Formats: sequence, C-alpha cells, structure tokens
Amino acid sequence: MNTTLIILLVVAGLLALYAIQLFNRLVARRNQISNAFAQLEVQLKRRYDLIPNLVATAKGYMAHERETLEAVIAARNNAVAGLQAAQAQPGNAQNIVQLGQADTALSNAMGRLNVTVEAYPDLKASQNMQQLSEELSSTENKVSFARQAYNDAVMTYNTLKQSFPAALFAPLFGHAADASVLTFADSAAIQQAPQVSF
Repeated sequence: MNTTLIILLVVAGLLALYAIQLFNRLVARRNQISNAFAQLEVQLKRRYDLIPNLVATAKGYMAHERETLEAVIAARNNAVAGLQAAQAQPGNAQNIVQLGQADTALSNAMGRLNVTVEAYPDLKASQNMQQLSEELSSTENKVSFARQAYNDAVMTYNTLKQSFPAALFAPLFGHAADASVLTFADSAAIQQAPQVSF
C-alpha cells in the first residue's frame, strides 16, 4: 500500500510541476504577443502621424486633387480608430481583423496618392516631400517587420496552447481562445503573382 501511495504522490507532484511550467510558458507567450502588438502599435502610430504632414505638403501643389487627399485622411483616421480599438483589447480577434482592413484601405489610399504625386514634378522635387516620402517608406518597412513579429508571437502562443497535453490544461488556466494573427483584406491578391506583359 505504501508503494502505491508513494507512486501516486510522485505522479501528482510531476503533474503539478508540469502544470506550473505550462502556466508560466502560456503567460510568457501571451506577454510576447502583447509586447509584439505594442511594437506594431508604435510603428503604426508613427505612420499615421507622418501621413497628415505628407498630405499638408502635397495640398499646396495639388489643389484640384482634393478628393485623393481627403480619401487619404479619411483612411488614416479609420486606421487610427482601428488601432485604438485593437489597443484597448489586443486579444479581441474582431478588433485585429478591423485593424487589418483599415490599414489595407490606408495602404490603397496612399498608393493612389503616390500615383497622383508622380504627375507633379515640382512636388516630387520638393525637399520636404522627399524627406517625408523617405520617412514614410522607412516606416512602412518597420511596420512590416512589426507585423511579422506580432504574427510570429501569435503562432508560437497558439502552437503551445494547441499542443498535447497543453491543450488539456490551457483552458483551465484561462487560455481558451486562440490569439488572432493580423491579416489584410487583400491577402488573396498578394498571394497571386503579378501579371507582366510587354
């Protein structure tokens, strides 16, 4: 009888140690997601702060392109609202999806602005416009890296949480829902190779 009791106590102790270790790993992974989102947030805020300066610089040259400029500002404001909602609840999948859609709309509007800027050689030559464009381009790269880091952290967390035997314990520790990756409304279009014709 003593041997059975000792074996049960050892098994219970090992199980308790595993549960403690798993709990700590899940918390660490969730914190990595929060940190990655915070880094993404910094880059998106930087991007959103640069855009009004870019539009203000372009306004003087492109007075009759008012529609394009207003579309950029509206898209920027929607993206800021999406970021604020995601910031308030980073674990909310719907907020992350809305942020991705708003950021895609902003990228599309910025693309139209860049095409419009090409038609104004004086504006392209403006030192202020060049500097803002370079900063925005640099920020776009930083945003891409921050998105990748965020999605990597989400993948690591979800993989740990969904693995056996962690999947049995994770819901008990308050880790029931999967974290959401940041996807974009045009992700299907990105997957297709561009069509080139001569």
